[in-house]
Amino acid sequence: MPTATSRLRPVSFLFIALAAAPAAQGQSPQSVRQEDRGSYARAVAAGYKAAFMCSGTFNAGRTEREIDALELKGIYPEYDRIVPTLPVRFDRRTASVTVAFDTQLPPRRATWRPGRGCTLHPIGDTSATNVSYPTPPAPAGADPRPWPMGDADIAPRPSEALARVVERAFDGNYGRGSETVGVVILHEGRIVAERYRPGFGPFTGNRTWSVAKSIAGTLVGLSGVDPRRPASIPEWKSPYGPDPRARITLDQLMRMSSGLHSDTAGNRTDAIYFGGTTVTEQAVSWPLSSRPGERFRYANNDIMLAIRSLRASLGEAKYRALPARLFDALGMRHTVAGTDWQGNYILSSDVYTTARDLARLGQFWLQDGVWQGRRLLPAGWMRYMTTPAGPQPDRSEGYGATIWLFGERQGLPAGSYSAQGNRGQYVMVVPSHRLVVVRRGEDPTDTRFDVAKFTADVMAAR
Repeated sequence: MPTATSRLRPVSFLFIALAAAPAAQGQSPQSVRQEDRGSYARAVAAGYKAAFMCSGTFNAGRTEREIDALELKGIYPEYDRIVPTLPVRFDRRTASVTVAFDTQLPPRRATWRPGRGCTLHPIGDTSATNVSYPTPPAPAGADPRPWPMGDADIAPRPSEALARVVERAFDGNYGRGSETVGVVILHEGRIVAERYRPGFGPFTGNRTWSVAKSIAGTLVGLSGVDPRRPASIPEWKSPYGPDPRARITLDQLMRMSSGLHSDTAGNRTDAIYFGGTTVTEQAVSWPLSSRPGERFRYANNDIMLAIRSLRASLGEAKYRALPARLFDALGMRHTVAGTDWQGNYILSSDVYTTARDLARLGQFWLQDGVWQGRRLLPAGWMRYMTTPAGPQPDRSEGYGATIWLFGERQGLPAGSYSAQGNRGQYVMVVPSHRLVVVRRGEDPTDTRFDVAKFTADVMAAR
């Protein structure tokens, strides 16, 4: 398989030629740099649109108009104005979506495959244009098995007070301008309230964003790999001398204390998510900026590296099967983990799933990794994931190993914890009340849903 570098080499040559051209053409170097940034922003915006159109259509069964109106509104400001101007084309023969963005480069392409969801191809890629695949089936419907493995025997009867709280989640009461698309509430393992926005339903998924990080932490436990050991990153092994990053442990990656630098703290890894760059090209390349274990810096790269480590330590077959081991065991039939085009799971963000499937996952956490009488996670793994250790974030919530920690400072019982993601994805677990609260959203980037207040109101209304 050609590497990303070899595929993109013609584009690199084009950039070098442009950089050398201004003196002959009377252009300033600054104007060329601005032009190049604008072209790249269009390429990433096109990748954003291709990825969401592909996943929204083939994973979730939503229409182009519905996706345009919600998933592609209120996105990152760099792309918000560009995305609506880019034409999209669906090709069910190749199970792909393409988005044109430039006269000199081919359209950005995202391709759907069974069990893998949609994969975004690199900028400039022209492969797979003549490969035919079976027409993608409609997303799966109800599983006839009883809850929680299936969707039978679900008849939530919320109290009037609880129904009003859930209704307020859809009316913007927990965040001005917020866009709730689904709520599922479990008590003692039963669905006691459930509601969806028009266009969504029990079997309509959307992107988890950073809720995937907590899924990644769960998969590390399922793998049996010791998190105290140094991460297995082949790219950090060199014949020219020891790499100082090689001492970073899997635990430090899961706790966001790797000490690695990145462009920005937080959830902006656009080149991987939407640019078609791979985990093993970019996430492995950042240098240290502090000693491992001494600084909390929330970073997508740390989680992508943790999963990269599993690929190296487990071997290809076990690595490839790992997400399905969890999803199949819990009855999460509407959940799929996406990869980059070189097969690396992007488990810092790229999972498509439903509110019900996330409720199953939250209940699994609440039950300490036991499901239907079977222990799937090592005993004590959930205590490990939900215990703060090492440096902590500069905010009221704490952080465990891939999961956010809540308690009295947020108006919730001690020991509460939550998986959280961009655009308002939440799985809140309150062990002392045997409660799981799932809220799915498509909130604009400048809006925040108050999940702690919502959960407190749910507890008061029960």
